[in-house]
Amino acid sequence: MPDKRRIDLSVPSAARMFDWLLGGHYNYEADRAACERLLSFAPTSREVARNNRWFRERAVRVLAREHGIRQFIDFGSGLPTQKNVHHIAQAVDPQSRVVYVDSDPVVLAHGRSILDENDRTAIISADIADTGYIFGCEEFKRLIDLNEPVAALLISVQHCIPKEVEPGQLVRRVVERLKPGSFVAICHLVSDSAQLRHEVTELMLEQTQGHWGRVREKHEVESYFHGLTVKPPGLVDVTDWRPDSELQQRQRSIEWTEFGGLAEVPPRP
Repeated sequence: MPDKRRIDLSVPSAARMFDWLLGGHYNYEADRAACERLLSFAPTSREVARNNRWFRERAVRVLAREHGIRQFIDFGSGLPTQKNVHHIAQAVDPQSRVVYVDSDPVVLAHGRSILDENDRTAIISADIADTGYIFGCEEFKRLIDLNEPVAALLISVQHCIPKEVEPGQLVRRVVERLKPGSFVAICHLVSDSAQLRHEVTELMLEQTQGHWGRVREKHEVESYFHGLTVKPPGLVDVTDWRPDSELQQRQRSIEWTEFGGLAEVPPRP
């Protein structure tokens, strides 16, 4: 069902905090204050945000150019920025279609104002775990043909899912609806430090009033790809996932990182 959450600008949201870390303008005092607290635990969080955004850009470009994907579902799309999914995909083929899914009221308001002029995009108001509603709603069916390959993007979003939803189950629910030859791109916040995983998780749960999951370990994220065919270079710190140039200076995060990759849905047994 659509998310009916009201806008309470005194409560930070992960989407608006991410926007601030990227240098965006769709954030408020509470979001900025929460980010300052986050930076006290993890000073390279801005680098994490940038690396996540660059991974999304590269993954969409690879999917469109090399694999011929023309349909994209962006789960937990966040606030609109330059070089969003439809910008990249439609630069390869203007006929590409993109469905964005988010539940943050500010994301929905800004997204709709930007996407209204592009009839090959839509933004759906829904909790990303409500796959039955998402795949069944009219806006989704208008743009996405599940008889053709689709790319599902679960990029830097599963750590935001409250603990009642297991991220691996969400991936499986999405994948079971996709035609073989479709793709799934996933990255997730991870840390080798148990202390940092605990501190950041507790901070975000407190700040967002429970609209958060947890920071995980790499082996947990690896399990989300079970049954999928992981494409080169495998599951890595996304900074190292097919960088545009080996000579490009990479801004690495230290305390935590985004870990993941790209995988293809194989033929059914």
